[in-house]
Amino acid sequence: MDAEWQQTFRNRMRGLESRRPPQAGDIALSVKLRVVSGCFHREHSPYAYQAIHSHLASSAPDLEFVEHESGPELLVYVAVATAGLTLAKSVIDLITAIIKARSEGVKKGDRPNDPLELIIRRVEDGTGFHEEIVLRIGHNDPVDSKVIEKQIAEALRKLHEQKSSSTEDGR
Repeated sequence: MDAEWQQTFRNRMRGLESRRPPQAGDIALSVKLRVVSGCFHREHSPYAYQAIHSHLASSAPDLEFVEHESGPELLVYVAVATAGLTLAKSVIDLITAIIKARSEGVKKGDRPNDPLELIIRRVEDGTGFHEEIVLRIGHNDPVDSKVIEKQIAEALRKLHEQKSSSTEDGR
């Protein structure tokens, strides 16, 4: 099953790259907001998805939004800068909005109400992938975009270091 999931993930990332070829130095990433147990999609979380789609319509960041039963996924490019990888502020704002929408949706009756995990993933050389679990947040936990941004930056740094070390090793 893991091999099948990894192939599906690689195909999804290749699809992003074929629809929106990366600019020089950009790296394609998946930002997944996954519920720890149960479902987080429009059928079980209509209030959250109403707010999410409203935010998507008003902000239109340069990304692809993919709805999964376990939670939304954002396919994005990050720019490689001298300081490392950076994620656009609009993407950080959308991630924060999704987490807040989940919290508000649960308060209005969305179920289940299990915590979310924020996960950053990338394909490595078309054969493998790396992922970093950025944070786990419950529906009653405070949502602070600065904390989210800081934790994402740390996860991106780790992913960049993994890529650099595997490139240096000749892998």
